[in-house]
Amino acid sequence: MKTTQQILAALKLPVEDNHALKPTARRFPNGGQYRIEIPSVEGPRAFRQVVESAKEYRVPVHRISQGSGILLLTTDEIREMVRIGADQRIEVCLFVGPRATFETSAQALTPAGRVIGLQHRGADQLAYAIEDVRRACELGIRSVLPGDLGLIWVINEMKKKGELPRNLVVKSSVTLAAANPATARLFEAAGVSTLNIPTDLSPAQVGAIRQAVDVPIDMYVEVPDDFGGFIRYYEIPQLLRVGAPMYLKFGVRNAPNIYPSGLHLEPVAVALAGERVRRARIALDLLDRLDGKAQMSPLGAKDLGVPEV
Repeated sequence: MKTTQQILAALKLPVEDNHALKPTARRFPNGGQYRIEIPSVEGPRAFRQVVESAKEYRVPVHRISQGSGILLLTTDEIREMVRIGADQRIEVCLFVGPRATFETSAQALTPAGRVIGLQHRGADQLAYAIEDVRRACELGIRSVLPGDLGLIWVINEMKKKGELPRNLVVKSSVTLAAANPATARLFEAAGVSTLNIPTDLSPAQVGAIRQAVDVPIDMYVEVPDDFGGFIRYYEIPQLLRVGAPMYLKFGVRNAPNIYPSGLHLEPVAVALAGERVRRARIALDLLDRLDGKAQMSPLGAKDLGVPEV
């Protein structure tokens, strides 16, 4: 083990998990340890519900994200989400549409073959995904959510060449979660702006990933059932201590999977959007009780992928 740890240290990676829960001094560029993300906001009606609930429950919302994909939103729907996001100074992060589970992949539907996740199969599907990103950016979106490492690399190269907006936020998907410091470093090098990690990592494991990367970490503190269904509110102070800066994400336990969403599921999507904000209020109240010194990043930061009208 000593030799192995020396190898890891030479690569500037942590040699063990952060068992001592040593705090990190890293913060968001405009200060603060955490931001609030409301995921699975599947269209403009759900987004409006988030805004209304945020006012009702006094929850500052920094980012909303969507899972059904750019592909399944009309142009007018994207434009409306852009207007709401720009008006409220909230980042709007849209998932890249084509993916293995939408394609003619038999493997993606098998118990073992699900490891393919939401990657893009073949050069044609990769091109379709890039076109999805280009369409969103042309409509004013400045944050996208890929589930494929190769696509992340291509997007980053396009940003460097000015073929996509240089301020485009690239948020890796929980379906492509980085589970250890080396993988997290790889994702950061590929161009991830903000890094999703598995929903079940311990604070010590999260702390090890933080020691390896500078980008913000995204983590569900209430987890959808199909990703474990955990409710980890009491762990938030420890997670922030070792993992900041972090986006705290709020799924809802005992809720249906609504991907891909649409008008047939819109009432459920809207109700879930409001409940996610309510859950965030519960967590924030508990965080204030457990650690009144935890600092939220101010709203409207320049590094947020706020849409451009």
